[in-house]
Amino acid sequence: MSAFTLPLFDATDASRVGPKMANLAALARAGLPTPGGFCVTADAYRKQIAHLGLADMVRQYAKAEQPAQRRFAVEIRLKFYQEALAPDLFDDVLAAWRAEQKPAAVRSSALIEDRADSNFAGQFESFLGIDREDEFLTSLRACWAALWTTTARRSMVQHGHSPADTAMAVLVQPLVAARAAGGGLSETADGQMLISATWGLGSTIAQGEVVPDRVVLSRQGFVRSNEAGRKHHRETCDHAAGVAGPSPQAVPAALVRAPCLKASEATTLGRLMRKAESALGMPVEIEWALDDGGFKLLQARPLHVQPASVPDEIWLKHPGLNGHPAGIGWGSGRAVVVNCECELTRVAPGDILVTRGKM
Repeated sequence: MSAFTLPLFDATDASRVGPKMANLAALARAGLPTPGGFCVTADAYRKQIAHLGLADMVRQYAKAEQPAQRRFAVEIRLKFYQEALAPDLFDDVLAAWRAEQKPAAVRSSALIEDRADSNFAGQFESFLGIDREDEFLTSLRACWAALWTTTARRSMVQHGHSPADTAMAVLVQPLVAARAAGGGLSETADGQMLISATWGLGSTIAQGEVVPDRVVLSRQGFVRSNEAGRKHHRETCDHAAGVAGPSPQAVPAALVRAPCLKASEATTLGRLMRKAESALGMPVEIEWALDDGGFKLLQARPLHVQPASVPDEIWLKHPGLNGHPAGIGWGSGRAVVVNCECELTRVAPGDILVTRGKM
């Protein structure tokens, strides 16, 4: 498209578009279904840094003490939020935006995101249901600024990174009118595949607002189990009705505990995960959405699979529990049952939080 934007199919250079976008481009090139879209490259971020006169501050950040780093980060974020884009950058990104299908999803694609050693899932920004130019420009600036938030900076320090040494690209995709959405693992520690699913957009899973369905498949794609979750509401975008952005809707009572995917649909998605695995050359964690046209793969990141290593004394001492884990892997610690937010103060580092899903 230009020096600052690339169509999805051409966004293969992770050093310009970030691994998130490059992985999605690899899926598209392998013939897998994606929503399409375009990328605002990291060159645009660097251009805006220079336009705002922030280059010296970014250089000083790397050598500064923590209080000065906090001040620099706030000033950089405010500049991104408040100032207009560089004129040539403004023209390029708006030309790409005007050619894009609306409404759209605008998502961060940091150069350090979705790597094999650090994925930073949920640390940056995503905006759904973007329809107007002013909304797009605001979400673009917010994605750039997200590289400098306190949460992101803390995560970067833990992985040996600094916002001063990297950059932010931004992914723009047509928003899928999802009937159902969720995530998936192409391989689990016990040699299976796993799908999570909910009605509407997948953001309700990311925010912990629903208990998603949990579908276990063999590596050959055969459904082993399909445990229905509890999905009392869903997020949808209904621009035809004049509703701006995602909005919650109550799920009909008959669907709250009904599986989102038929066995045949789960098998189809399982096969897509295996193809994504082949395209990227490694096990993958995906995000997906299902609309009237079929499945769309929204994201694929590297997945490290390690065999479960649980001391026998843990199994011998405690009965097995069934539920929806909040993460992948194994651990041991003091179990703390929490029935209300007011009890969270009882949870200490190293404890295992046990709670009920929303009823």
